[in-house]
Amino acid sequence: MHIIESGNVAAASGVKLAKVQVVAAYPITPQTPLTEKLSEFVDGGEMDAQYIPVESEHSAMAVCIAASSTGSRTFTATSANGLLYMNEQLHWAAGARLPIVMCVVNRGIGAPWTVWNDHQDAISQRDTGWIQIYCCDHQQIIDTVLHAFYLAETVNVPVMVCYDGYILSHTYMPFDIPEQKDVDRFLPPFTPAYALCPEKPANLNTVTLPDIRPDIRGDMAPGYMEIRHNLHMDMRAAIDVVADIDQKFKDIFGRGGHPFIEPYRCEDADFVAICLGSLSYHLRDVVDILREEGIPVGVMGLRLYRPFPNQAVRDALSGRKGVVVFEKALSYGNQGALYADIKSALYTADNRPTIHNYILGLGGREIKTHHLEKALRASCTKPDTIGDTPEWIGLKM
Repeated sequence: MHIIESGNVAAASGVKLAKVQVVAAYPITPQTPLTEKLSEFVDGGEMDAQYIPVESEHSAMAVCIAASSTGSRTFTATSANGLLYMNEQLHWAAGARLPIVMCVVNRGIGAPWTVWNDHQDAISQRDTGWIQIYCCDHQQIIDTVLHAFYLAETVNVPVMVCYDGYILSHTYMPFDIPEQKDVDRFLPPFTPAYALCPEKPANLNTVTLPDIRPDIRGDMAPGYMEIRHNLHMDMRAAIDVVADIDQKFKDIFGRGGHPFIEPYRCEDADFVAICLGSLSYHLRDVVDILREEGIPVGVMGLRLYRPFPNQAVRDALSGRKGVVVFEKALSYGNQGALYADIKSALYTADNRPTIHNYILGLGGREIKTHHLEKALRASCTKPDTIGDTPEWIGLKM
C-alpha cells in the first residue's frame, strides 16, 4: 500500500508489521506522535501488544529490558534528553544482550533547551553497545525498523533506528507499506535462546567478578572483560549480518542494495561529501549544481554508524582526491565524531584523500543550500587550503 504520511507514522507502521508484543512509551518531542500512533494501533485492535505508559524514559527502557528478558519482542522510542536519561539502562540492555529496537528521533540536547534537530543525542550514546542505523527518508524509516528487529534478534544486540526530528518525523512523504504476508516471510518470529520463566526462576546479570569463574554447573564462565570482548566482537561480526539482511529484504521487496553507504553520483567523483541522515539528500542538489560547473563531486550517506563499517568506508573513499565530512554533532574539544571515524578508517589506505570537516545545523540552525555549495566548492577546488580544524557553517559571531 502506497501512502503519504509522516516519518513517525512510517516508523509506527514498521513496528506494527514487526508484530511487536510490548511497547513502552514516554512522550518527548519530536518522538511523541510515533508512540501515540502505536497506542491507536493497540487500542483499535490492529496490534496484539501490551502498551505500557511509564513515568520516564529511564523506566521505558527498564520495561523493555524486563519484557525482552522474558522473550517478548519489544520497542520504544525517544529523543534528545530522554535518550540521555536512559544512559544507564542503554548500557544494561546491551550488556545483557537483549534485542530491543528503539527509534531515536534526533534532536539537540540541553542546556540550553532546544527542541530542534541535530545528531548530538545519538552520537553522545555511540559507545553504549547499541547498533546505530541512520535513515534518509520515510521509506528507509519503515524498512529499517523491519531490518532492525531481524538484526537485533540475530546478533542479540539492541538497535537504534535514527532519523531527523521534524525534517523527517513530521514532514509528509510518500512511502510503501509492505503486505503483512511479505513481512512475515522476511522477519521470523522472535525465539530467544533463553527467557525468564516463573517455572524456572533464575538470576540474570548478577555481580560479575573480574576473572573467569565456575558457574552453578561447574563450567567456567566468562568474567567481565570476556563479556565486553564478546559484545565487541559480535558487533563487528554484525556488519556482515547487516549485508545479508539487506540482501534478503531486497530479494523480497525490491528495495535496498546499500546496507552501509548510499552513494549519489560517486562513480567518477574525485571528491565525495559524506554525512548522516537526511542531509545527504539535501547535498544531492548541491552536487548537481557543482556537476554543471564541471566539478567531479558526489555524496554518500552513511547508513550504518555503529558498528562502524571501516572496510566499506575505506573501499568507497580511498583513491579519491578529497573527502568532505558534514555533520550535525561535535566531539567537544576534538572535532566531529564522524570525521574522526572516517579518518581512522582511511588511516591504513594506500592512497588517502584530503579530509575536511564541517559542523553545521546544531540546534536546528537552518542549513542553506548556498552555504553547502560554498563549502563543498571550496573543499573541491582548494583542498590544500583547509586544515584539520573543523569549520563551522552558518555560525554567526
